[in-house]
Amino acid sequence: MVSKCANPACSAPFRYLHEGKLFRMEMNPDGAVDTLHVVAPSGKPAKHTEFFWLCDECAIRMTLAFEKGGGIKTRPLTRALRAAS
Repeated sequence: MVSKCANPACSAPFRYLHEGKLFRMEMNPDGAVDTLHVVAPSGKPAKHTEFFWLCDECAIRMTLAFEKGGGIKTRPLTRALRAAS
């Protein structure tokens, strides 16, 4: 469940889906994002979905990315991506 902005330096609470930007990540049991496909007894990859949210202020300046060994991290948006949004 999302409760606040994924930016560790921001404390904005999550209230509405129409505010900010919601990210959906398919996570493997080891916390990785789509790097290793572990197969469950059912024959399907053992993954789960996690959601992360950036508030309006943070979503203007950054995005989220997976960092191996570090999990989900904020990354600054490039000028081209900022202009497109």
